[in-house]
Amino acid sequence: MRTSMRSAAVAATTVSLALLVTACSGGEKSDKGGATGAPSTSATGAPAAKALSAAELDKLIVEQADLPGHQVQKAKPADIVPADAVSTDKPSCKPIADGMSAIATGKPAASAQRKAIEVPKTEGASASPEEALGALAAPVTSVTLGSYEGQGAQEAFASFRTAGTDCAGGFTLIGGGEKTKIDKVAPETLTAGDEALAWTITTDVDGKPFLTKLVVFRKGNTLASFSTLSFGGAVKALPQAIIDAQVAKLG
Repeated sequence: MRTSMRSAAVAATTVSLALLVTACSGGEKSDKGGATGAPSTSATGAPAAKALSAAELDKLIVEQADLPGHQVQKAKPADIVPADAVSTDKPSCKPIADGMSAIATGKPAASAQRKAIEVPKTEGASASPEEALGALAAPVTSVTLGSYEGQGAQEAFASFRTAGTDCAGGFTLIGGGEKTKIDKVAPETLTAGDEALAWTITTDVDGKPFLTKLVVFRKGNTLASFSTLSFGGAVKALPQAIIDAQVAKLG
């Protein structure tokens, strides 16, 4: 089990999978907060979009009450990956690596993170060995909100679009002292927010394919990203219930 946990963690670039088997709640990231002073003006003469603060984002990100059938937890400090701790051999692929690592890509003014674990239908001491294994394979989704000044959210979303094209044939992700080979970034269909993108990402883990679903959508100057994986290594669907709940909270 330790080997499987380590392989999965490498595939997710140090995103913690411990939440799959624990019920501990954690702390949250302390961010810069929103901008201060008078709002700036865009090139068109209209007031530039003002970023939300970390506290404001924390009220907008999905919580337990929003997701029946899931266990929702705040990210522990140890789960939060610094943006500069993850890199790629192709610079244009960095947004994909950030999304997989629960990092708000680009230059957000503030961000917030949650983990949402799909609760198996059968739990407890009465569960069979097969059901217990199923619980370990339950999909876990890292949810990240980032808020940006001006056109920052549009620019960050555009960088994801470019990454999806440039990195379709794969790239190398570097994080936590490990190099992970991403074999394929395949597009999925998704409608959400003002604009949205989604992919199935195939990673080579010990010579075997490991699948991750990555979703990003923009609503105004807020960017939401979702990275879904499991110990089973074969996530079959986008986390639609989580996406829908987050869309509803962002309005």
